[in-house]
Order: sequence, then structure tokens, then C-alpha cells
Amino acid sequence: MNEIQDEHEGEFQISPQTLHAQARTAREAGYTQLAENFERAAELTAVPAPELLRMYELLRPGRSSQEELLAVADELEQRYNARINATFVREAAAVYLERSLFRKD
Repeated sequence: MNEIQDEHEGEFQISPQTLHAQARTAREAGYTQLAENFERAAELTAVPAPELLRMYELLRPGRSSQEELLAVADELEQRYNARINATFVREAAAVYLERSLFRKD
């Protein structure tokens, strides 16, 4: 096993199909926001854990530039087909710009 596998041994993963099914169930029960959360999570199953952690770190206020966040959005959309999450990151970038939350170089 490689180092990353060893480090995360014993963790569990959920399939995107299961998350989509949970989203359908939540939506049918009227829990739209919960359904949207499941859909975002389903997309993120395609992103390797180290990449996901790197992206998460860049989303913390003061940790990235606007260009870096927009690059994360592009990567999510183009490399991982995570369109919902890409939109979320672009929206975050717009809010960060409005509130001056980007890294001060």
C-alpha cells in the first residue's frame, strides 16, 4: 500500500450512487437543502482526499487569492465533473471579494 492508503486505512467510503439515492429520498420528503448537500457530497467522491483537503484549505478565509479559488472551481468542474461544487466555489470567491477575505499579499 502507498503512504496515503496506510494513513487512511480503516476509513469508510460511500458511493456516489448511495448519496444520489439519499438525495432523492430527502427531496421526496421535502428536505431540499439536505438533498442538495447529498448531491454535492456525491460529486466530491471523485476527488482524492489529499486534493479535497488542499481545496478545503484554500477555501478558508485569508488562505487564497481570487485566482486560486477560481482555479479550484475550474479544476472541480473540468477534472472531476463536480459542477455543483464548482459553482459553490465561484460563489464563495465572489463573497470573498465583496468582504475582502482573500489573502493579503
